[in-house]
Amino acid sequence: MARRAPVHRGEVEFRRRFAGVRQSWPSGTALLVIPIALIVVITIVDIRTPPNVHLGPLLVIAPAITPSFAGPRRVALIGLLATAAQVVIAQWHGGLTTVNHLVQIPAIALLSFLIWTFSVVRERRSRQLAQVRSVAEAAQQVLLWPLPERLGPLDAACLYLAAEDEAQIGGDMYAAARSEHGTRLLIGDVRGKGLPALGEAALVLGSFREAAHQHTTLPELAAALERSITRYLADFEPAEEAGERFATALLLEIPDDDSIARLTSCGHLAPLLLSRGHRVTEPSVHPTPPLGVGMAGEPTHPLDVLSFEPGDTLLLYTDGVIEARDENGAFYPFAERAARWTDDTPAALLSHVRRDLLRHTEGRLPDDAALVAIRRASTPRGPPPGPGQPG
Repeated sequence: MARRAPVHRGEVEFRRRFAGVRQSWPSGTALLVIPIALIVVITIVDIRTPPNVHLGPLLVIAPAITPSFAGPRRVALIGLLATAAQVVIAQWHGGLTTVNHLVQIPAIALLSFLIWTFSVVRERRSRQLAQVRSVAEAAQQVLLWPLPERLGPLDAACLYLAAEDEAQIGGDMYAAARSEHGTRLLIGDVRGKGLPALGEAALVLGSFREAAHQHTTLPELAAALERSITRYLADFEPAEEAGERFATALLLEIPDDDSIARLTSCGHLAPLLLSRGHRVTEPSVHPTPPLGVGMAGEPTHPLDVLSFEPGDTLLLYTDGVIEARDENGAFYPFAERAARWTDDTPAALLSHVRRDLLRHTEGRLPDDAALVAIRRASTPRGPPPGPGQPG
């Protein structure tokens, strides 16, 4: 798990920098000195000023700033202290029965109550978000198994960027499976995003992990995935969404002892081939319709073959990457940016892409995005895992 953290959860860390600010501050107990000091200073200054100068309403500042670093109980405490301070001021300036103080004291009490109510609601919302993130992380561990750093003669890295703040996973997916002779990979994208797309993603990933070891060729594997998702949709697809649920998928097969890569695309984007010297090319593929679109008969899945030499990197991705826009509506120039890092390791490459993509979109993606980088090393490092061992 530690291998995956730098690249797989980078977007979550980016977003939590803002949500978790109060965790990096001093303790709430120490920061209570600030609102208490404000109450004391405002009270003393108001008592020492002429009766026609009213600083008491400034006391509401103390309970107003407290929710930024403390919970509802401490907010209530500061609110009570602010109200009590206004009572003290009233006794020094004409008594509690003056019209001015009859208005100011209830007003500060009411504002403190409203701030406390906001603090309670925010605390409850924070607990709910924490629970959702915990569930999403557990689902992520089950569905998106971490890709090992090594897959036979291949170096590998993966990255997932979720569009929804509450989710760490959605409809994008990837998986790998090792055999005696090579590595098979899948990257795909289920229609939709966030938690509602998890069911279809789980189906495709489970089918791939099982079927990858049962079929000799990628077209046969693609046909098996088509049958699985078609059966699933026939049983569980709501009538009002008939024909609207499907998944794109790109299947790859990389032999250990041959400098090629075989591809079969089910409506998915072709990968980028990164070569040394900052060269980036997009191989030509012949895609078939996405999985589950309900085409008449079983489609024939073409097999494309491309050169994949030692030192080359295949960069697989979903459309959330190339459809990301900046504040001016410009799409992310993926191939152009990837050309900067063709000589980097897969982990370093995806780290660069993550930072650059989030900078381009100012940290907010319109759709989930997944990337897998596979680099053929010059020489294999040790024997590959046996058949049936997942990647």
